[in-house]
Amino acid sequence: MERYKEEFIEFMVGCHALKFGEFTLKSGRKSPFFMNAGAYVTGSQLRKLGEYYAKAIHDNYGDDFDVLFGPAYKGIPLSVAVAMSYSELYGKDIRYCSNRKEVKDHGDTGILLGSSLKDGDRVVIIEDVTTSGKSISETYPILKAQADVTIVGLIVSLNRMEKGLTSEKSALDEIKETYGFGASAIVDMQEVKEYLYNREVEGKVLIDDACLKAINEYYEMYGAQ
Repeated sequence: MERYKEEFIEFMVGCHALKFGEFTLKSGRKSPFFMNAGAYVTGSQLRKLGEYYAKAIHDNYGDDFDVLFGPAYKGIPLSVAVAMSYSELYGKDIRYCSNRKEVKDHGDTGILLGSSLKDGDRVVIIEDVTTSGKSISETYPILKAQADVTIVGLIVSLNRMEKGLTSEKSALDEIKETYGFGASAIVDMQEVKEYLYNREVEGKVLIDDACLKAINEYYEMYGAQ
């Protein structure tokens, strides 16, 4: 595993963005772990987060794209932070764009924040995590309604490696098959399990035998085939 991935796992834990316990997800699934990008709240945290995303985007998609699209609400600060980091790391200015939950009818009108979209734009969608693929089914029509854009791919922080909405495949694999664009993550849950199992991070072991058992049982029910 690349060193930046190991650093990112520790970063998620240190920022309390990745937690272990009992959680009910947006999809309704009961999970022994939870990923929340809303936990990144300081300037230094957002700067580091932007760097990890930028490295993963460059590894997976290169730099042949024009716009980072972050769906409201969590995707708004993500798209800004990553656009800044991408410029600093790779010397290319990428526009950021997000959507509003409610269309604005005065001043800066429309459904978009940041850059407008135009025909021919190549777009990378950035999200915190995709559990079942439901969020992309909401985001994709918004993008395609604004202009004739090409979706290069989706990048998330953590691939939960769970089956999607309509098949036994992972949500990311299902997105690739349904929409025809790439879907990648900075790290996947298998990498997280292997790295954190019986390892102390900030003086605490987060994935001990009991936690590992709960995670494995969860994947017996919801894991992708």
